[in-house]
Formats: sequence, C-alpha cells, structure tokens
Amino acid sequence: MRIPESIHADHDTRLIPIWSIMAAVAAFVLVEYYFWVVFPQQQHHTAPLGLRIYLNLSWGLLAAVYFLMVGFVSKDAPRRAMSARFWMLICFVMPGGIGAVLYFLLRAPLVSSCPACATHVQSDFHFCPQCNFQLTASCGNCFRTVRATDQYCTRCGHELSRDHMPARLQVLGE
Repeated sequence: MRIPESIHADHDTRLIPIWSIMAAVAAFVLVEYYFWVVFPQQQHHTAPLGLRIYLNLSWGLLAAVYFLMVGFVSKDAPRRAMSARFWMLICFVMPGGIGAVLYFLLRAPLVSSCPACATHVQSDFHFCPQCNFQLTASCGNCFRTVRATDQYCTRCGHELSRDHMPARLQVLGE
C-alpha cells in the first residue's frame, strides 16, 4: 500500500489548491472573452441578449468547475493512497467530466495510521491488520460498525455489552 499524504479530513477547505483556483478564474475569463468579443465578430446574426448571457455564464462556469475539480482530485487522491497524476490525467483526457465522475465512483477510502503500530490502515477497518488493535467499535456477532454509545447492534440485535469493547472505545461513547 502506498504511503498516504497527511491531510486531515477536517481540512476540506484546503483541498482545492491555489493553482486550480487561478486556472479556474483564467478559464472563466477566457471563455467570457471568447463569447463576448471573438465569437460575435464571426457571426452575421446575433442571438437574443438573454440567451447570450445564459450561454456565456454557463460555459464559463463549466470551464471553471472543471479546473477546480482537477485541483480537488490532485489533493484528494494522495489522502486515499491513490496516484494523483494518474487521476488528474484521467480527468483531463475523459471528455465532459466523465473522468471526475469515474474518480468519485472508484476512489478508495481515506487512509489513516494505527495508533498502536503506525501501520497505514483504511478508515473502514475495524482492526489493524498488523497488530490486531481494535480501531473502531464493532459488533461481536456480525462485525459491522456500531457507535460506541449503542447498546444493541442495529443489524443483528446483538447485545453489545457482552462484547469486551476496549476501555478507550467505551470512554469515547460516554
């Protein structure tokens, strides 16, 4: 497993880099320039003003969102131990935003480190694969994730107090 880049989940506002914001602004301005200055000179007749405004703004915003999405993928992929270059290339090559849709459908879970042995583990793991440290509360019967405050499993009805949940997970529930 690749070593993930350390960006915490609560820093989602930092996931769009400055270069992406600048590229989005430049793309919006260029699209507006093209539709307001270059394109009307090539036409013999003009569309109604309302339609022109709508089309200009929608195409400009679409171009800006495209660059913002590529910037987001460049920062989000390393958090998930995925190749940022590969997914940025997919986002650029696949037309119409299909690459970004594929990224969101196929992206891996967030990766964090085990508090006991510092092994990189996925956020949906209940136990560390190296040291068997219990990472999250889970049902002892069906092994699905439960909240530390639950008394019964919502999936199978198992009484969670019979499981020997670690004290640190019980303290989180209080």
